[in-house]
Amino acid sequence: MASLVSVDEIRAAAARLAGVAVRTPLVPFPGAPPGLLVKPESLQPTGSFKLRGAYAAISALPADLRARGVVAHSSGNHAQAVAYAAALLDVPATVVVPVNAPPVKLGPVRRLGARIVTTEPSLSARMAATDELIRRHGYALIPPFDDRAVISGQGTIGLEIAADCPDADLVVVPVGGGGLISGISAAVRALSPATRVVGVEPELAADARESFRSGRRVAWPAQDTQRTIADALRVEQIGSLTLDHMLSHVDDIVTVTENEIREAVRRTAAQAHLVAEPGGAVAVAACLLREHDLPSARTRVAVLSGGNIDPALLAGILAGGGTGQGGGTGQGSGTGDGGKARGGAGPGSAGLGGGSGAEGAGAGGPAPA
Repeated sequence: MASLVSVDEIRAAAARLAGVAVRTPLVPFPGAPPGLLVKPESLQPTGSFKLRGAYAAISALPADLRARGVVAHSSGNHAQAVAYAAALLDVPATVVVPVNAPPVKLGPVRRLGARIVTTEPSLSARMAATDELIRRHGYALIPPFDDRAVISGQGTIGLEIAADCPDADLVVVPVGGGGLISGISAAVRALSPATRVVGVEPELAADARESFRSGRRVAWPAQDTQRTIADALRVEQIGSLTLDHMLSHVDDIVTVTENEIREAVRRTAAQAHLVAEPGGAVAVAACLLREHDLPSARTRVAVLSGGNIDPALLAGILAGGGTGQGGGTGQGSGTGDGGKARGGAGPGSAGLGGGSGAEGAGAGGPAPA
């Protein structure tokens, strides 16, 4: 097992993030069972927690590596965060994204001047394209989750929770690749050892739960994880370093259904007056609708990890439409849980494959203030 990220590393990341990332508040959730607080990372300048890890990682690079430029692969939010952080630091950026990445997440990437490369909607395809770009251009890789600097940046959320709510009994965190829960759990375990940390992911993309409970990394096929509406959590396999953190610091990982995710998005908007994308709402969904799956607690903190949602999708959810299972882009349906629900067909995107596919220059835009 690799050494785990320390609270000192997280504190160092927090110092680099000062004045860049928003110290998000803990917001009471009206109408929910008593003691539910929401940590709305949707309030970050890029609309998700990913800014913390991206800026922490890029700002830690030596000058010679920054000069070569950075590259990242992402389903959307990490791409936007890397583009924003790179613009702040005057570093050239290239991002590799799946062909079905939501336009709402790619528009800001283009405006920030990052170069966009599209590939097939699978983690392996994104990684292959990224490796090819590194081979050709010598870019520095900014991984989406399985990286000490990135985990340290995400862990600053845990520092803030421990400082702002020392009495929290339970912290509930969305899980995709595992970087967010790794950082938060490392901070919380160091500063508040009695506080429990539980991860949440969609039933239709439950590789993290399966990996956590088996003690080894388990991969799900891309066509299975593509079924969930939670595009930010369509990761086929968690990282090695993130699994080590989960096995050491995390108490459990639970899942929520597609209908529960939609209901959480709707109630978060109507009751807490916060915008959540589907992947960002899974921890709230568990607290509102799967309380029986969580440890008992008097004070719970649910991390709302992002709010980059297509306006039409949000409107449909708020109107009560689109409540069937499966993703919002024509993906197959399924209602089983976790590893038992792998039969649905994914989208038939041909993709562009390897590193040579569709390398488009992003439109230049002003660096963020």
